[in-house]
Amino acid sequence: MRARDLGIVIGTLASGEHDAITDVPGVRVGHTTVIEGDDVRTGVTVVVPHAGNVWADPVYAAYHRLNGNGEMTGLPWIEEVGLLHSPIGITNTHSVGVVRDALVEIEVAEIGDGVEAWALPVVAETWDGTLNDVDGFHVTGEHARAAYAAAAAGPVAEGSVGGGTGMVCHDFKGGIGTASRRAGAYTVGVLVQANHGRRERFLVNGVPVGLEVGEDVVPGTDSPMPPGSGSIIGIVATDAPLLPLQCRRLAQRASFGVARTGGVGENNSGDLFLAFATGNRGMHRIGNDAPEVAEVRTMANSSMNPLFDAVIEAVEEAILNAILASPTMTGHGHTAHTLPPDLLLAALAKYGRPATRP
Repeated sequence: MRARDLGIVIGTLASGEHDAITDVPGVRVGHTTVIEGDDVRTGVTVVVPHAGNVWADPVYAAYHRLNGNGEMTGLPWIEEVGLLHSPIGITNTHSVGVVRDALVEIEVAEIGDGVEAWALPVVAETWDGTLNDVDGFHVTGEHARAAYAAAAAGPVAEGSVGGGTGMVCHDFKGGIGTASRRAGAYTVGVLVQANHGRRERFLVNGVPVGLEVGEDVVPGTDSPMPPGSGSIIGIVATDAPLLPLQCRRLAQRASFGVARTGGVGENNSGDLFLAFATGNRGMHRIGNDAPEVAEVRTMANSSMNPLFDAVIEAVEEAILNAILASPTMTGHGHTAHTLPPDLLLAALAKYGRPATRP
């Protein structure tokens, strides 16, 4: 179930064909979901920025930190040179290292004979310890390699899959969500791993759904962590020709999408957003074909407002999709309940914001 399956439209811009980050040409997504016994609910998600060799053909990128109680590796080098040199892995907090090492191994295998590999891959996390035995280190390098191998264009699986398997969002079952928007000649796509927020603050199209669907209606998760302890990772992709500083401006706007669903970047939350732009290519860093001077194009800053709108709308919808796509899950002694679609639609209608099918 997705927002648009229910006729819920977020914002005014049109979505891409799949309403997913993969609507940006060349972007691929793969998942490995790890569910075992009563206590293991985890996995890995990998986002591949383009169809070429990303290790040797980086793209401009930048990040934004809303609140820093989280981890995303590789950021110092992105900040230094404004380039993304790897696929992006997303997993649970205690598995960042093993996924990072697996991406290094993949680069060594793919970069080519006679070329010494050099890797500072990007891997991000959110904590799934409510539903998953996060201290059991159940994610392996093989899981990460499988997610990379599974990366594909087209529709993206959402909800309790990949890195989002054991996540909780606004005290409902959360996980992976995605959406896209058309902004003039360009496409903006986002993917989130949503594991943040409090029930009472949850909004859909401005409607206080979290108050309408309180714990007296849908039980809370009974998390061992304080309310608001959780994180969101957001990946923003576009085919617009942007420079690193402009990518940073897109990453910043992801925070507004979080805010529009009721997230506030609580003290115990790790809210990290990475934006990359594929509109400039050919900035090779490996081999004798690396140019001394790279010719690039850039969008005028005065023309970027549609891209900002696209990021905000897509993040808002992706968070809702992450919740709607996630069925009730029990793991590690706790249960995270789904948001029943009928209750969501009733809340929207009560406040004069009924779903309207596109």
